[in-house]
Amino acid sequence: MENKIRSVFKESIRVKEKTSREQVEVIVEITRLIIGSLKNGGKVLLCGNGGSAADCQHIACEFIGRFKKDKKPLPAIALSTDTSVLTSLANDYSYELVFAKQLSGLGKKDDILIAISTSGMAPNIIKAVKTAKDLGLKTAAFTGKDGGKLAALADIAFIVPSHDTPRIQETHITAAHAICEIAEEALYKIDTT
Repeated sequence: MENKIRSVFKESIRVKEKTSREQVEVIVEITRLIIGSLKNGGKVLLCGNGGSAADCQHIACEFIGRFKKDKKPLPAIALSTDTSVLTSLANDYSYELVFAKQLSGLGKKDDILIAISTSGMAPNIIKAVKTAKDLGLKTAAFTGKDGGKLAALADIAFIVPSHDTPRIQETHITAAHAICEIAEEALYKIDTT
């Protein structure tokens, strides 16, 4: 068991190091888009399925609550959290529309959509990005593998260079934490050194 645990940690570190070499500029650009949206009165909207849905909730709570310092809440909504809305949309329309319909009701021009899919192929996430773009929202994909259809569709795509879903998800949340920390510092002029 100890060797397996060490192996998992080593692979996670390897993927994160490779990501920091290959994708840091993309993370910077996504951070700039988020800060710009928040400065202009927009909000961060997030969507994902399964573990990525949990990541959406995690990221939203970092913006709404405290990341490292007490601050005024920053507007963020994980579109995966309202079970009544999700189940009614899935039942009355289709699962493919559960996020797109919410975006149609909640999204506005200065908002940004963070769309998370480790494969980049989730039909409901792809539909959400198409809807967000139609509404004039900025869109950022968090994905892995080759980025799938999602990477090509979003305004900007953060693609973790791995085919291993757990390592992709771990790297997504590391990048999200970096984004939250920088946004908190920039928007509230917080010195965390």
